[in-house]
Amino acid sequence: MTADDRLIVALDVPNVVQGLELADRLGDAVSFYKIGLGMLTGGGFALANELKHERGKRVFLDMKLFDIGATVEAAVRGIAQHGLDFLTVHGDPQVVRAAAIGKGGTDLKILAVTVLTSLDRADLDANLTKVGDLREITVERAARALLAGADGVITSPQEAALIRALPEARGKLIVTPGVRPEGAALGDQKRVATPRQAIRDGVDHIVVGRPIWQADDPQAAARALIASLA
Repeated sequence: MTADDRLIVALDVPNVVQGLELADRLGDAVSFYKIGLGMLTGGGFALANELKHERGKRVFLDMKLFDIGATVEAAVRGIAQHGLDFLTVHGDPQVVRAAAIGKGGTDLKILAVTVLTSLDRADLDANLTKVGDLREITVERAARALLAGADGVITSPQEAALIRALPEARGKLIVTPGVRPEGAALGDQKRVATPRQAIRDGVDHIVVGRPIWQADDPQAAARALIASLA
């Protein structure tokens, strides 16, 4: 079985050494990796460049950038020079517009975060987010981010079908964390679905971390997950 880049494996390990060790164990079963903030101080950029330019993998840099426009634009311009594939920013339209300017003519895809998959309505209330149905808020944020120039969105699988139906989503990417194989522990995720259901609902890429790298045999776990997408 060859790698299927619809699966993005989250390298949520402490440092670049452990990240490369995990990539070695996964071998040719995985072609796409996510590197997030937790890895940033452990050599995340070095790992991203190693995977992309030395090992021929695709790389998703999950930074969830949020700042004033000039700062986001400058940060994205610097990141775009690394030749990576995906980068996340928060889905506020002014942030997305700045990121779209920053990436310039590169192939970097800007993905806008809608509502984190670890949040529910009670969390939104605590954050003083406007009253309303969580799904409706997520879909509205997605539409606004896509209109502002995002190449795609990050969303929970529970909103994926609604977002895919938006006219603004035509030709755009939907990437979802919060995906768990049948019987897997939820961890800190609250809005989840199985990998197969996420793909059926119009998701282009699923992001999976712990169910793979905590497995006794990560490569076998990755291959089993890919087989479940068929």
